[in-house]
Amino acid sequence: MRKPLLIKNGYVFPLDARADLLIRDGVIDTVAPSIDPAQAPAEVIDAAGCIVMPGLIEAHCHLDKTLWSGPWLAERSASTIAERIALKNRNAEHGLPNAGYADALLRRMVALGTTHVRTHTDVDPEVGLRGIEVIQGVADRAADLVTVEQVAFPQSGVAKAPGTRELLREAARMPGVVAIGGVDPAGYDGDPHVQLRAIFEVADEAGCKIDIHLHDPGTLGAWEMELIAQYTKALGMQDRVTISHAFALSTVEPDLQRRLIDLLAEHRISIITALPYDRPLLPTHLLLEAGVPLGMGNDNIDDLWSAFGSGDMLERAWLLAYRSEWRKDALIRPALDVATAGSAAVLQLDRYGVDAGCKADLVIAPGRTPGELLVKRPAQRWVIKNGVVVHRPVA
Repeated sequence: MRKPLLIKNGYVFPLDARADLLIRDGVIDTVAPSIDPAQAPAEVIDAAGCIVMPGLIEAHCHLDKTLWSGPWLAERSASTIAERIALKNRNAEHGLPNAGYADALLRRMVALGTTHVRTHTDVDPEVGLRGIEVIQGVADRAADLVTVEQVAFPQSGVAKAPGTRELLREAARMPGVVAIGGVDPAGYDGDPHVQLRAIFEVADEAGCKIDIHLHDPGTLGAWEMELIAQYTKALGMQDRVTISHAFALSTVEPDLQRRLIDLLAEHRISIITALPYDRPLLPTHLLLEAGVPLGMGNDNIDDLWSAFGSGDMLERAWLLAYRSEWRKDALIRPALDVATAGSAAVLQLDRYGVDAGCKADLVIAPGRTPGELLVKRPAQRWVIKNGVVVHRPVA
């Protein structure tokens, strides 16, 4: 039996109140203004001057592509989606997928407060299912620290890569795979119905979810979003479909943007953003006001696509607030919501939060308000997974 844990004197987010939390057997047992340590013998963490919040969620990354902890790569010049996808031809040259690199990045994420990760793992005729197997091995070894779920991702397309559909069907039955991915059914794959029919049918057969990379902007991307909604409705997959990136939402005129957001809400399709520097921001407040679940992730982290990305979800939430020009605490707060409860809603995590009965996945970091926490992003963080302290601040 795990030793109980008592967190004292913290400012609890999103409850917006100072409270104590008693944790037993991996679950938050009690949340109260004050809990006497003598009445509940436990390890005590004094969180005075700190914010206590649910574990951060990395909702979109690529552990199988990372070079983290490996040799530095000075040249990364590909710019278009097609050019970047073509970089898969260099994976073998760099030993990818690499369990050591993925493990190093995953453990960095844990130290920064991430307790749940969704990673997109390439599945195509060249790599087969090896990436899924490598990343699942990494996930299994780190299971006490962080929960990892995989999306079987047809990076090379489906129409363009014959045999991928059958591989996706096999991947959907593998441990750790919770969703089938997709990538620009029209703009990259060239036959949207071939790709969408394949991934929706595979996901429907397996009873899993869908998470589609949709980079196509403007009216092309808008049309693809409408197609995705049609397939969602036809197969009754509401609440099981996510569109990652969704650049069309920020690159169409306002009336069409509004119609797309209403369509997402109607079909209960969620959105994940990675906040790329070279794309307009998604209409965050419009999505939230419409009730569309919105999550976020780092996407590419030190890989062949990009040298950037730190694995820090507080930094990613800060980026949303910074680029949105949110200055007041009340405006900054939604960015932290997206990195926590928003991503949890997209991934449909069970018993997530800081209420009694929730799983004890928590982060404690210095800060007096959510705004201060995001702006300063202190390095000193306590991280708790299933009621066990898995990372402590360096003394």
